[in-house]
Amino acid sequence: MKQLTIIKIGGNVIDNSQNLHQFLLDFTALPGDKILVHGGGKIATELGESLGIEAKMVDGRRITDIETLRIVTMVYAGLINKNMVAQLQAKGNNAIGLTGADGNIIKAKKRPVKEIDYGFVGDLDENSISSTTLDSLLKAGLTPVLCAITHDGDTQLLNTNADTIASAVAVAMSSLYKTRLVYCFEKKGVLKDVNDDATVVREIKSSEFEGLKADGTVAGGMIPKLHNAFEAINKGVAAVYIGKADELGELESGSFGTKMLK
Repeated sequence: MKQLTIIKIGGNVIDNSQNLHQFLLDFTALPGDKILVHGGGKIATELGESLGIEAKMVDGRRITDIETLRIVTMVYAGLINKNMVAQLQAKGNNAIGLTGADGNIIKAKKRPVKEIDYGFVGDLDENSISSTTLDSLLKAGLTPVLCAITHDGDTQLLNTNADTIASAVAVAMSSLYKTRLVYCFEKKGVLKDVNDDATVVREIKSSEFEGLKADGTVAGGMIPKLHNAFEAINKGVAAVYIGKADELGELESGSFGTKMLK
C-alpha cells in the first residue's frame, strides 16, 4: 500500500504568516501523497466582531448560528483556504482547496439539540467521507486542502471540527493507503512535564494510555486528543503523531513529537 499523510493545523499556524510559510514548505517536502486539513484561527472571530457579530463559545466550542455560519464559510472556505492553496502552488505543490460539499467529499449531519443548541454544526459518522473521490484527486496528482465546512446533502452547509474531519478522513482512507495522521499544535508533543519541552514522550502504545492518565503524564486537554488518536488507530490508521508545526520537517527522521501506536 502507498503511504498517505494527513495533517491537521490550527490557529497557531494559520494566524502567523511566517509560521504558515515555513509549515507549507515542510508540508510540500514530505514524501508521498498528502492531505491537509485546517481550521480557522482568530480570523473568523475578528471578522465577525468587525461586523458586530460576537463569537459565542461553550466549553471552547463555537456556537454556529446562521450569521456565524456565513462568517466561518467566508473565512474558512474562502480567505484561509485559497490563501493556503495559492502558497502551496508557489511552492510547487499542486493543491486543490475544498469544502466537504465539493465532490460530496464530506457529508455531515446537523448536531441534534440536547442541553445546548450548537446551531449549524455538523457531526460525522463512518459513512461521511467519500474516500473514492479523495483517492481520485490524489491519483490525479492533486493535494486536497480541506477546510472545516461540510454539508448535509440537502443544501445546508455545516461547521465541523477540523480535528474530527482529519481523523475521519484518515480512517476512511486507511482501506486504500497506509495512512498516518499528524496533529500539529502548540506543544512539542506529549510532555512528562508540561513546562519542559525537553520531556517529550516519543512513543505511546494504546496499552500504556490508561497508566499515563493515572500518573498524570496525560491530563487536561491532552486526554481527548490521545483518546481520538487511539480510536483512529483501532480503526485502521497506521500511526498518529502529535507535535509542533514548526518541527514537521523532523517527521521522516522519527524525531517529531509523540507517536501513537497500536
